[in-house]
Amino acid sequence: MSRLTPDQLRSARWFAPDDLRSFGHRSRAKQMGYAREDFTGKPVIGILNTWSDLNTCHTHFRQRADEVKRGVWQAGGFPLEVPIMSLSETYMKPTSMYYRNLVALEVEETLRCYPLDGAVLMGGCDKTVPALIMGATSMNLPSIFLPAGPMMKGCWHGETLGSGSDVWKYWAERQAGNFCEDSWNELEDGIARSPGTCMTMGTASTMSAIAETLGLCLPGACSIPAVHSAHQRLATACGRRIVDLVWENVRPRDLLTEEAFQNAIVADMALGGSTNAIVHLIAMAGRAGIKLPLERFDEISRRIKVLANLRPCGEYLMEDFHDAGGLPALLEQIRRDLHLDCLTVSGQTLGENISGAKVYNPEVIRPPDRPVGKAGGTFILKGNLCPDGAVIKPTAAEAHLMKHRGLAAVFEDYADLKKRIDDPALGLTADHIIVLKNAGPIGAPGIPEWGMLPIPKYLLQQGVRDMIRISDARMSGTSYGACVLHVAPESAVGGPLAFVQSGDWIELDVEGRRLHLEVDDAELERRRADWVPPAAKFTRGYGRLYAEEITQANEGCDFRFLHHGQDAPEPDIY
Repeated sequence: MSRLTPDQLRSARWFAPDDLRSFGHRSRAKQMGYAREDFTGKPVIGILNTWSDLNTCHTHFRQRADEVKRGVWQAGGFPLEVPIMSLSETYMKPTSMYYRNLVALEVEETLRCYPLDGAVLMGGCDKTVPALIMGATSMNLPSIFLPAGPMMKGCWHGETLGSGSDVWKYWAERQAGNFCEDSWNELEDGIARSPGTCMTMGTASTMSAIAETLGLCLPGACSIPAVHSAHQRLATACGRRIVDLVWENVRPRDLLTEEAFQNAIVADMALGGSTNAIVHLIAMAGRAGIKLPLERFDEISRRIKVLANLRPCGEYLMEDFHDAGGLPALLEQIRRDLHLDCLTVSGQTLGENISGAKVYNPEVIRPPDRPVGKAGGTFILKGNLCPDGAVIKPTAAEAHLMKHRGLAAVFEDYADLKKRIDDPALGLTADHIIVLKNAGPIGAPGIPEWGMLPIPKYLLQQGVRDMIRISDARMSGTSYGACVLHVAPESAVGGPLAFVQSGDWIELDVEGRRLHLEVDDAELERRRADWVPPAAKFTRGYGRLYAEEITQANEGCDFRFLHHGQDAPEPDIY
């Protein structure tokens, strides 16, 4: 591929002509103290920064943006930092997933409307990763992804803590009466001790690893801890590399091939990654014009074993994973299952990026003959309760629940669940199956992480720590348990989940990939005829747009009008 010349830069349309409009562009750049030679004839790089005081995972991004700028200047480019809406997994309600597509649209239009030749995408907190990549893919300007990196390990009384996973564990013990308030408060002080994303193999780490496998990150980037000096050097290296990517005219859709997405699914399964990765991968692939049916995930999960011994499926944390060799070392273990000739932003192929990568701790990154799990991290279920699919993570569940038949205990929405779940009058046992409706893309809205449904206090006090739980919601990638998620179609649009009643028998066979409601078709049709759809939650604004355009979980929960199609035209400059 031939290199661009300065007059072929996209930004030259803004800065190069000898006309009144370009005079205004140049004079305003000079207003910021830049000289004409700083920005003309050089790649203009947008640093898309998702920093926010409300996104604690990204608190180091102010400094990292400056370090990216340093790299851009070193390589002869012109850096411009651009704020992008930040998706805080912790604070946004009902869920940051509700706004993923809004940020993707913002990224696409930001890259389109400004005089930018390329972009450094700064993200990490769960939904920022797919949002940035989806928008950049749709606009298709040269881009490189800079992951936020995981936070330091947590610690309480000498015990190592992992984000999310240990919260759920100790909350169950507190609900059971085994963990006092003082200890709970101390745990709160010790579990999140630095900038960075969750240090378990939750959604943030899963999606950063997927971005690296897809070829959008520099090799080894996804596991570098946020406060490690190597992360500062990574930021500067991203700044340098994006300038070359512009000159080389390497664009996201050059890298995001069907083979690259197959590699990403393989990596996800070997990592025991978050169930959320399935929804995001489908959406990301869709922006590149590639269809990823759920069957593709299940086919790969049947042959790829979990090798990353990371919480919530295993014992260790992301800092350990990085020190053990990181993603290149894990991928080198399974290189025969990868398309090694896929190109990456490094300028080399994936195979070249991982060649010779060593595992320094085989307890953290297991060899293929001693896996953490005998199959991939996520299974796809089908059946009359989920005709378009559902997801379960068996490596994070108790093994005895993988084949189970039980009576349904149904809750109409999350408010109903919170109100009644601990009522002993319900008489729930460990064999019951807890069912939550109206928690999907439209029903909630936003398909929030409610899917790790609470176990009743009185069962926790009896020692029960896992039960079958079914919903059209998602769950945090740091969560665990026998939770059937992403049931599609969701209940709010009249999927079969809407017609389940307390006392119905449900059968789950994970090995057989089957989820079955033991109600005959005639009775289901009678219930369907009596069903009243829930009232619309929004009549205007973003909520209405969301409800009208959102697809179901098996289609990636993207907006229909943002699906891949003919590229939007470049803006006219008058």
